[in-house]
This record gives sequence, structure tokens and C-alpha cells, in this order.
Amino acid sequence: MSSKLSSARSEARRLVEPLGRRWLHVQTVAASAAGVAAKLGLDSETLVAAAWLHDVGYADELRETGFHPVDGARFLRRTGWSEEVVRLVAHHSCSRFEAGLRGMSDELGEFPRPSPELEDALCFCDMTTGPGGERVTVADRLAEIQARYGERDVVGRFVEAARDELVGTVRRVDRLLTAD
Repeated sequence: MSSKLSSARSEARRLVEPLGRRWLHVQTVAASAAGVAAKLGLDSETLVAAAWLHDVGYADELRETGFHPVDGARFLRRTGWSEEVVRLVAHHSCSRFEAGLRGMSDELGEFPRPSPELEDALCFCDMTTGPGGERVTVADRLAEIQARYGERDVVGRFVEAARDELVGTVRRVDRLLTAD
């Protein structure tokens, strides 16, 4: 494991492991990212580092806005992570939809969009991994998120707003992964 990936894993462990089963989710997202990057010929170091770090913004000590993609990306930028990793964390899994619902599009706008291929790959890995690290379909993942938060919560509303984009992204990456 490269030093960048070892650092990403260590940072994620420090910040996410105390949050309980989210640590299981992050570990599986990172493992999935390694496989996806290899199969699709993507920048593995960047994608896997972002996968390890995508949920660090949930850590209480990083909470500034309460919107984990922005809180995580700001922390990573302050601590010297590559701009592409920072952008991937900020924009992971169609966060722009939730940012709009939260009135935080300007905050998310601090971070330009990352490479579309890497953004799609990270979304695929996140949206096909359940909260306890189990592999799931995107439909099951979205149903679980909505059940956990409820349809009136901003996260539940985000699922509805972003559903077509999330499902389309997962399908697009799945087609690339299964093409021979």
C-alpha cells in the first residue's frame, strides 16, 4: 500500500472508526474502489484515497456546517490532501443535490467538480455499499437511506431529488465494469 493510501486509511480510521458501523461501510467502499480503478484503468491512488476519506466529515471534531461532504473536504484541503481527493470528497454521491436542498450550494461551490470518471466511480462504490459494509443494489441502498432518515428529513428529500442521477451513475459504471 502506498504511503498516500496508508495515510488515507489511517486518517479515516482515526475519524470514522469511532462512529461505529460507518467504519465498515468506508472499508468496503475503499476495497470496491481499488477493484473498480483496476478494472477501468483509473487513477487508483486518488480514487481509493477519496474512498477512504469520503465520510470523514461526519466526525464531530470536523463539524462546521453539518454537511459532511463540505466539512470533510474543507478539513482535507487544510491538511494538504491533493485537490482531486478534496474535490471527490466534496462532490461524492451527487452531493450537489443535497447542497441545494440545504441552501449550501455556495459552500459546495468552493470545490470545483472532480474528474467525471472518478466522480462516477466513487458514487458507484458508495451507492453499492450498505451502512454496515455489505454489498447492496443501488435501489436497496437508497431505500435504506430513506428509511433511516425519513422522507421529511433533508437527506430523505435528497434521495428523491438525486435518485435518477444516482441510479443512472451506478448503471453507467456497472456497464463499464461488465463490458468485455
